[in-house]
Amino acid sequence: MFTKRARILVTGLFVVLLSVVLYMHIYPLAAVSVMFIVLLVWGYFKQGPIVLAAKHFHNKDYRGAERLLSEVGRPEWLSKRRRGFYEFIYGGICLQKKEYEEAERHYEIAAQYPLRSANDHVAALVHVANINVRNGNYDKARAYLQLTEKHKDNITAKMKDVIDRVEQELRKH
Repeated sequence: MFTKRARILVTGLFVVLLSVVLYMHIYPLAAVSVMFIVLLVWGYFKQGPIVLAAKHFHNKDYRGAERLLSEVGRPEWLSKRRRGFYEFIYGGICLQKKEYEEAERHYEIAAQYPLRSANDHVAALVHVANINVRNGNYDKARAYLQLTEKHKDNITAKMKDVIDRVEQELRKH
């Protein structure tokens, strides 16, 4: 839940603490310092600033969310849950910027990972279907809408309305 800069600062403080306690021969505190340094570095690669980006995204601060997501150098190193959420948020940012091909790519990747809820998973699938309807790729849109059938019992009424609208659009074609 730290930004890259905050992680570097806190890690630097623990390195200074580690050097001081090693100088004073206080090995239990040195071990604790090393443990916290390892946790901060591990969190950088496995967790990233995804939670902070999600807060910005939820507050419709898309630039802030994108800035935080851009701090992730290698999204493939994120944990499965974080990777799915990373792709989901990035897909939403791309939709806001009207970059539909990028949004489709991110939502397709997000649908492959576990998300926070079944509704988020269905939202990713519906976004891909909707983008494909816009692009005239109706077979792919139908395929993604069929994938939402597995989650029919767990989705909200609002999402069901969105699915119905996309299905109506598909029936026209």
